[in-house]
Amino acid sequence: MSIPQQTRWAALALAGLSVVAAPAFAGDKVHLDTTLGEIVVELDADKAPKTVANFEQYVKEGHYNGTVFHRVIPNFMIQGGGMVSTFAGLKEKPTHKPIVNESHNGLSNTAGTLAMARTGDPNSATAQFFINVKDNPFLDQGDGYAVFGHVVSGMDVVEKIKLVETTTKGPFENVPVNPVIIKKATLEK
Repeated sequence: MSIPQQTRWAALALAGLSVVAAPAFAGDKVHLDTTLGEIVVELDADKAPKTVANFEQYVKEGHYNGTVFHRVIPNFMIQGGGMVSTFAGLKEKPTHKPIVNESHNGLSNTAGTLAMARTGDPNSATAQFFINVKDNPFLDQGDGYAVFGHVVSGMDVVEKIKLVETTTKGPFENVPVNPVIIKKATLEK
């Protein structure tokens, strides 16, 4: 084999390796500008199309602007997207109708993934979401919690949020003493 042929085969082999090493998905991104820094999440519309469409609708409507991470459990996850902090405590923002649970889509609740929060009803998710701060495989069991993206930038900010001091405010536990606010959420296509 000549040198040019060897070079071509080497280039093809490297190209193949780079495809294998590429992220599992390359979708739209959402920038969450928080009071502790920016978190960028990449969404997987191929595996969770209804969930991604729902999340993007809330982003486009400005729903997340001014909401807080209202539930922070350091060895579990940080949850936000549905509450605003008022002098009287937390107040839930109005939402659209719930969506169908798209768990069991091949994505797992691992550290850095973005998933929908819900009640005991598997089809009750609306606007609230959480970011896993560690692998939480138990959230994939049973009806599961739909993973629809992952953090591509700002895990250091997620780490800062998970370490904030928390308290109980009314019926809500694990609420940051000093609110961690999502100042603005923007969609990048």
